Amino acid sequence: MDVQIYSRKEIEKRIQAEFPPHTAVISFYDPPGIRSDNQGPVDYKGKPDMLLQVAVFDIDKEILPDYGLTYDTYLPEADHIAAFVKEAVNKGDAIICQCNYGQSRSAACAAAILEHYEKRGIDIFRDYRYYPNQLVFNKIYDALEIITTS
Repeated sequence: MDVQIYSRKEIEKRIQAEFPPHTAVISFYDPPGIRSDNQGPVDYKGKPDMLLQVAVFDIDKEILPDYGLTYDTYLPEADHIAAFVKEAVNKGDAIICQCNYGQSRSAACAAAILEHYEKRGIDIFRDYRYYPNQLVFNKIYDALEIITTS
């Protein structure tokens, strides 16, 4: 399974070059709000075969209330992400997970995908370059588990 992790800067360079065919992209960006530089979503210019853009804060469980969120209301798009991943996998597409720095939300998404399909999500957690967001990981992993058993 080909699952890659990109930062915003890296993916913007990749968009200017030749974009790989048969690729699905899950792109995370900060919604407007409390501590956001609010760059908005990356402009993929129609390059990937499939594209899902998700506005979600890169925060920990302890500060969810500071954002008016609970575990249940954080990342309500998790089911949609799981369906998107399942479709990409069924098509045999590579999956790119991208967020601002390519370290937390995208790494967590990649780890959830790899854990669900290949039981090797720990590889992402072990890699010193990444700091997977636990909330994102758990929400997406749980959604993947539910979608494939239903």
